[in-house]
Amino acid sequence: MVIELFLTFARIGLFTFGGGYAMISLIQDICVDKKKWITHDEMMDITVIAESTPGPIAINCATYVGYKRRGLMGAIAATVGVILPSFIIIYVISMFLDSFLEIAWIASAFKGIKIAVGLLILDAALKMIKKMPKRPFQITVLITVFVIMMAVNICAIKISSITLMLVAGLCSLLIYSVRNMTTRKGSR
Repeated sequence: MVIELFLTFARIGLFTFGGGYAMISLIQDICVDKKKWITHDEMMDITVIAESTPGPIAINCATYVGYKRRGLMGAIAATVGVILPSFIIIYVISMFLDSFLEIAWIASAFKGIKIAVGLLILDAALKMIKKMPKRPFQITVLITVFVIMMAVNICAIKISSITLMLVAGLCSLLIYSVRNMTTRKGSR
């Protein structure tokens, strides 16, 4: 099973271009839908936690899935599996970078890959939105953050997505605290 974790995440690392966000869709497809190693809710939780902790999101996701399946050895196997293909590819490319980018068909391929990466990230976002609980607070946060991000991008204002996540987390904590206090007062 540890070898299966390594090979699965090595395949994810080998065939996913565009970094961690682009990998989320593939991790979800394989680990949730096909292999049933984790649930959709766990994938959403992993994504949120992986985004809010140090390190690349795909590596954090791989580490969690590996640990959940086979403990420490599973975490190591999944993490090394997702890192190794990218490391080898980048190492080889760095040795020949100048001449590599001058090859017309490689430069053209990278243009297409950029578009595919955007679509992979959009696919991951849409899957997460579909699985999100459809309660008023979650929908309000989703719409508010979407509008803010669109306004920020249109106006070319620099604001960190981490700042938006922290604000959404604080709003959620505030609402939870108010609900909890209301529930306590109602039960007295």
